[in-house]
Amino acid sequence: MTVEATTISIRDGMFEVPTYRAGSGAPLLYLHAAGGIRRGFSQEMEALAKHYDVIVPTHPGWDDTKGLDQIDDIHDMVFYYQDFVEALGLESFYLAGHSIGGLFAAELAAARPDLVKKLVLICPVGLWMDEAPVTDIFTLMPNQLPAVLFGDMNNPVIPTLFKPPANEDEMAENMYFQLANFSATGKFIWPIPDKGLKKRLHRIKAPTLLVWGDRDNLVPPAYGPLFQSKIAKSQLATIAGAGHTVPLENTPEFEREVTAFLG
Repeated sequence: MTVEATTISIRDGMFEVPTYRAGSGAPLLYLHAAGGIRRGFSQEMEALAKHYDVIVPTHPGWDDTKGLDQIDDIHDMVFYYQDFVEALGLESFYLAGHSIGGLFAAELAAARPDLVKKLVLICPVGLWMDEAPVTDIFTLMPNQLPAVLFGDMNNPVIPTLFKPPANEDEMAENMYFQLANFSATGKFIWPIPDKGLKKRLHRIKAPTLLVWGDRDNLVPPAYGPLFQSKIAKSQLATIAGAGHTVPLENTPEFEREVTAFLG
């Protein structure tokens, strides 16, 4: 599926947001992970678009977009996303987020419970346990990253995501976007991802599905029960053999879990 981005102007052009949208039915706002979304819909988004009107905006500062200098902290990001959904005319919607997108989704659902009908958090960051630390991605070498992201290094999706660059220009472009996106990510989770979310999770009123891979080497599976204990109407689905990129590693099971929950 080829989905072209539409640019959404927020706050009189302060933010120019490439937004990907496909499918029909109930709107599902899907907040992407740290790697960005510049290549458009990935396979789990395509799967969900068979059931819902899937809307995937680029976070400000990711994929070489402007506006991150106008966002100082997680609270500014929450206000930004309120402006974004108002610009789209969304008054009530399903909300999903993966990894740092899960952090943003949880914060938005806590701040504006009136907006979110149901919430899906996919191995979100935002909490911290000394006995099960979240892996510091900023200290990893590029060749170490796949083993942290994937539960099974023989998964056939890996070569499609980590293709060798065709030439030096493509290699430089890939490195640039990875550095830019990780730099934007660091603004919200460095040095540790605990920025007070634990004090706000109780405000989430929407029924919530937590999805985790049982081999997540980035945000350990122990965080699943921790999130569940802090969100009143929540349930946890653990997908065997998958890691942090569970939506890509086992898209059919991910699709089944999410659609069964959202309806």
